[in-house]
Amino acid sequence: MNPTLRSQFAATETFAYLNSAAVAPPPKAAVDAVHFQLEDASRFGGLRFGAWVDTKKRCRKLMAEILGCLDEQVAFMRNTSDGFASIANGLKWNAGDNIVSFADEFPANFYAWRDVRDRYGVELKLAPERGGRIDLDELIALIDHNTRLVTISSVQFASGFRSDLARIAEAAHKVDALFCVDLIQGLGAHAYDLQGLGVDAACGASHKWLCAPEGLGYIYLSDRARDRISPTLVGWISVEDAWDFADREQNYKPNALAWETGTGPSALFYGLEESLKLLIGADLKKVEAYLDELSQYLCEKIASKNYEILSSRKEGERSAIVCVRHKDGIPPNEISARLEEAKVLVSPRLDRIRIAPHFFNNTDDIDRLIDALI
Repeated sequence: MNPTLRSQFAATETFAYLNSAAVAPPPKAAVDAVHFQLEDASRFGGLRFGAWVDTKKRCRKLMAEILGCLDEQVAFMRNTSDGFASIANGLKWNAGDNIVSFADEFPANFYAWRDVRDRYGVELKLAPERGGRIDLDELIALIDHNTRLVTISSVQFASGFRSDLARIAEAAHKVDALFCVDLIQGLGAHAYDLQGLGVDAACGASHKWLCAPEGLGYIYLSDRARDRISPTLVGWISVEDAWDFADREQNYKPNALAWETGTGPSALFYGLEESLKLLIGADLKKVEAYLDELSQYLCEKIASKNYEILSSRKEGERSAIVCVRHKDGIPPNEISARLEEAKVLVSPRLDRIRIAPHFFNNTDDIDRLIDALI
């Protein structure tokens, strides 16, 4: 991490900001870009609408680059929950089907499947947490010939556990199930090749590790997923020629773009573009390596305090998220509040404190945290 990059993030001037798993601060370039679009609209109305659309197209291309997929396999939505809901509602379910997932998924990757369970009599099979980990043997053992979909987070929000996506995809595909992934706690801190990993569908949003303004979600659909999932929330730009207003019987677009319904938040796309350019310029593989070093430094330092590390630190399972619990049972909300007074920001999650440094953080931030811990 270099000082020039850090200077893009105003939050670092005040805080040891270790909370990017909740909301990451956008860089100054993204904030300026959002202001530029709003000023453009203020001065010229919709005259430059074409430039706004072009910005969205560039964002799609950048997203496809860091997802490891084709541009037309990425659609923008409001948030992660919309993505999962659209997948759940777009599949045809039958009584006797089942969905395999993890018991402590973030609710965005649960309620859509609970709704399917309740409406169609589909079984929801959930693997439990085991010491801050998911036992992948246990998860995969839940998959059978009635499994229609397997869904999991690439990185767990409450433990930082990182799943072996390729292994789960292989197990899902053996029974012809779709494999769906929540990427919100991974993309921006890790590099992905969704096609190479065998992921069929993925959802996420802009405001965490992508360091972009809140309010933009995304969905990835492989060709295999697009063949099985129908668009259920559609609008005027879901069809093949959106500007042919007279033809009301057009086909929907044959790819993920059918999931985009109408006019989007143009200013946010301007911000997203700048954030993505910053991350790509930093090289996500280098970002991942840097965060691995920084989180290892954190774990070494916290060993001197009265905390236990709940996050797996095994090769292939660790992530930039480190969750800890006070050995004497001090509530995480109390710890978080006292850290906030010391201008150190983290999140209480379940019975633990979640620490989430990003590429703008440094060892000084970690040292501030260690000094301020109860």
